[in-house]
Amino acid sequence: MKTESNKVQKIIVDNDHTGQRLDNFLLNFLKGIPKSKIYSIIRKGEVRVNSLRKKVSYKITKDDLIRIPPLNLPIRSDKVPSISFIKILQNNIIFEDNNCLVIDKPFGIASHGGSGISIGLIEAVRNFGKEYRNCKLVHRLDKNTSGCQLISKKQKFLRTCNSLIRERKIKKKYIALVHGQWPKDRMFIENKLEKNINISGEKMVKVSENGKNSITEFQIIEKSKFFTKLSCNLITGRTHQIRVHTSSNDFPIVGDLKYGNKEKDKKFLKHGLNRMYLHSSLIEIKDLNLKVSSKDPKEFKKMIKNSESNSFLT
Repeated sequence: MKTESNKVQKIIVDNDHTGQRLDNFLLNFLKGIPKSKIYSIIRKGEVRVNSLRKKVSYKITKDDLIRIPPLNLPIRSDKVPSISFIKILQNNIIFEDNNCLVIDKPFGIASHGGSGISIGLIEAVRNFGKEYRNCKLVHRLDKNTSGCQLISKKQKFLRTCNSLIRERKIKKKYIALVHGQWPKDRMFIENKLEKNINISGEKMVKVSENGKNSITEFQIIEKSKFFTKLSCNLITGRTHQIRVHTSSNDFPIVGDLKYGNKEKDKKFLKHGLNRMYLHSSLIEIKDLNLKVSSKDPKEFKKMIKNSESNSFLT
């Protein structure tokens, strides 16, 4: 898709985008244009709304006329997802209505492109058809986390969800398989998490007094000789929250390459350990009468069953 233009562009705002900030609207409309460039043309007054200069925080309304100046940037051709990739995601739709859809995201697929990934889930969804062109992620799952990924079809739905997220009115549950025997009395973990970027540019999260408060509620579902299967209810939604909460308490998630126990994971490779055992099992928004759940991945059951065998580690 070509978003760059050597000519002036004029856009009339529709109902779906009413109430959206000017900068956010342009960031979405001008895909491929550097963020710094978009903020620059707004602040210099090169972007006009109804012939007037506006701040980046201006909230656009229906029938606003937005003028975008010529952008003399090289045209970037977006890669198109393969038909087989699109088919996999379409087959994994577990809920859909006029406002949104929920996809049971497979393990190993990024929620969005970037950082060396040309096409993620959301880019593929936008190629489902005309009505999906403006789809956006309501939240993000890590690449190696599977399960319920909520996607908005309409801007109004996305704004509503963003407000509900801030008010902690969106419930998200996960299942996790961790190493060891999780204690029965450990129902909550609460601490402060701080996000850092290491020397290689990798995002890492650690427990720190300088971080933001985080709370996860845990419930034991099942135990085996080597593992505990947990239900994890996010009270807050910090980056890598469940992964850090479990690993910092010496119960790392099985197959977690970043926060896990590599030595323990090596022992289970021959039993099909080819993923991180964290799955988004439920998303519920009571205010919108939305509740969607996904089935446990078959790998969870297989790993627990295999661990009961006397020859598991031989």
